[in-house]
Amino acid sequence: MAGIAAMVLTGILGTAMGLNNTAAFMSSCVAFVAVSMWTDSRITLRRRERARERAREADRAAAADDAGSAPDRQPEAEQAKREGRGT
Repeated sequence: MAGIAAMVLTGILGTAMGLNNTAAFMSSCVAFVAVSMWTDSRITLRRRERARERAREADRAAAADDAGSAPDRQPEAEQAKREGRGT
């Protein structure tokens, strides 16, 4: 939805700036792709954060269950937080 809104806005601005129809359409397409990719990356980051939080909660629950059975167990180091693609 945000990509389509960006496309419409860019088309209107391009026409107002005096671009011909082809140039206005091309700039609208570029805006659509840029906004769509940005939105997708934000959604992906939020999903990853939720998954990490659920995993931490599950680890805490498992550690609470195992607290009496393994007192000499060393806590594991957390993974470094990094941005970008991949895991």
